[in-house]
Amino acid sequence: AFQTQLLSNDGHNPLMKKVFDIHLAFLKNGQSEAALKHVFASLRAFISKFPSAFFKGRVNMCAALCYEILKCCTSKVSSTRNEASALLYLLMRNNFEFTKRRTFLRTHLQIIIAVSQLIADVALSGGTRFQDSLLIINNFANSDRPMKATAFPSEVKDLTKRIRTVLMATAQMKEHEKDPEMLVDLQYSLAKSYASTPELRKTWLDSMAKIHVKNGDFSEAAMCYVHVAALVAEFLHRK
Repeated sequence: AFQTQLLSNDGHNPLMKKVFDIHLAFLKNGQSEAALKHVFASLRAFISKFPSAFFKGRVNMCAALCYEILKCCTSKVSSTRNEASALLYLLMRNNFEFTKRRTFLRTHLQIIIAVSQLIADVALSGGTRFQDSLLIINNFANSDRPMKATAFPSEVKDLTKRIRTVLMATAQMKEHEKDPEMLVDLQYSLAKSYASTPELRKTWLDSMAKIHVKNGDFSEAAMCYVHVAALVAEFLHRK
């Protein structure tokens, strides 16, 4: 009966949210290395047992998990980075299998959005450690025999390449952080490059608005939010 309750509405129900939030709380709040190994093992089982909760319907659970795993990918502890990279790879792989080996677009999108948010929240420190995690994920894809004949390895490579592009743009932003106008120009060009992906464009426009507010440029921040509102309205109209 408990499992039936968990699976009701494709896993989008209050009980599932509580169970998932408990798992997520372990990632959010610092744990010992030994405890984290068990948390990652539990999350691997959770993703495999309830795929529809992550890959069907609302994106909330997939988005929240991607954000927290990516934070772990910058950990100073190498075993935590390895576990986080393996979990992120499993999430992508299971998403690919869930769509009958067509795509893992949902996870791909949520990872890019999470990277953008982490940069905006200044939570993506330890650049080289994060690059190491991306390398681990690529290695998993290249050595995964059952996936060799599918489009999956090249899609994983494309995702890590996109993440690196965002990170390079961020490095440029860091160089110009004392030049607010140049910084916002870089943010704007990055937002524009995601014109075909409204969710990502919104993330970067939100990030631009934060910079404007920080600099006391409230009318410019308001323009960003108006732009976001227009994006959302257009997206809803198309639906």
